[in-house]
Amino acid sequence: MADVTVRGAGIFGLSVAWACARRGARVQVIDPCGPGTGASGGIVGALAPHVPENWNDKKAFQLDSLLMAEGFWAEVAEASGLSPGYARTGRLQPLEAGGAALANARGIQAQTLWQGRALWRVAGAAEFAHPPHSADGRIIHDTLTARLHPARACAALAAALTAKGAVIRTEAADEGRVIWATGAADLGALNAAHPRQVGAPIKGQAALMDLALPDHPQIFACGVHIIPHEDGTTAIGSTTEREFDGLGTDVLLDDVIAAARAAYPPLENARVIRRWAGLRPRTRSRAPMLGAHPLHPGQFIANGGFKIGFGMAPKVGEVMADLLLEGHDTIPTGFRPEASL
Repeated sequence: MADVTVRGAGIFGLSVAWACARRGARVQVIDPCGPGTGASGGIVGALAPHVPENWNDKKAFQLDSLLMAEGFWAEVAEASGLSPGYARTGRLQPLEAGGAALANARGIQAQTLWQGRALWRVAGAAEFAHPPHSADGRIIHDTLTARLHPARACAALAAALTAKGAVIRTEAADEGRVIWATGAADLGALNAAHPRQVGAPIKGQAALMDLALPDHPQIFACGVHIIPHEDGTTAIGSTTEREFDGLGTDVLLDDVIAAARAAYPPLENARVIRRWAGLRPRTRSRAPMLGAHPLHPGQFIANGGFKIGFGMAPKVGEVMADLLLEGHDTIPTGFRPEASL
């Protein structure tokens, strides 16, 4: 009999399951579609920090998780024999006109807020082999940003769980402590049970290009993320669509591709090899929803990863394992379900 049942095999569900399994719990994961088949099976994988200013619980939680990520994914890779595509390669952003003073001030704050473990600085574009377009030749460089390949990361987590003795099923009865990590579907159920919207699925579209720069920092320019992956591809994305008709890709993705090519010269002649779209769960508070499930007494929820789910996942897993296995609650106030109800 399982000690923990995790409903949902996206990044939050798999990370919670992994945190519980590595502590010795017997775990089953239930998802009718299998691991990483929803929004977590994407291609972008930008693990980017919030700006180092106006510090709050959400930014502090994310920082802890980003700093945990290297060890987290190294352990998953060792247990599974599969690469999640993780590397802390940093990020380059063109410096906006007149933005040097603000960028330098943020760099000073980062020295304290990021605990001396990463840098935010203004640099010359010429320091990098393939910089983005910059009007005055200067860019913002941070060394905290990392990347992974979402679909491969989910596959690695699933394999690591199996190696630990966990069972992944398409359907089964609940056993032990139960946590729901079912993304947009569970947000829909919460919306139906409450007078105002608790959360919503936000469509995102992304593309994969045949540009190979596997060790290069990722780029953020013109509102577009450009992420070189270790497998010799480069992902770009994504759209943020609150209203949409279906899950296909369309002209909105064409616009993202055009913007990426304009912002980043190496992409000008790169070929599009895959187009992707998915629904990312966003809570009303825009923070992850962690804690007691509002609809299932005695059960739990981990939802609302939206654009930062993979970056938050290592700490979400540990915090929820603390709660499920030890009854130890360290969830920030703004992450509790009542913040979005």
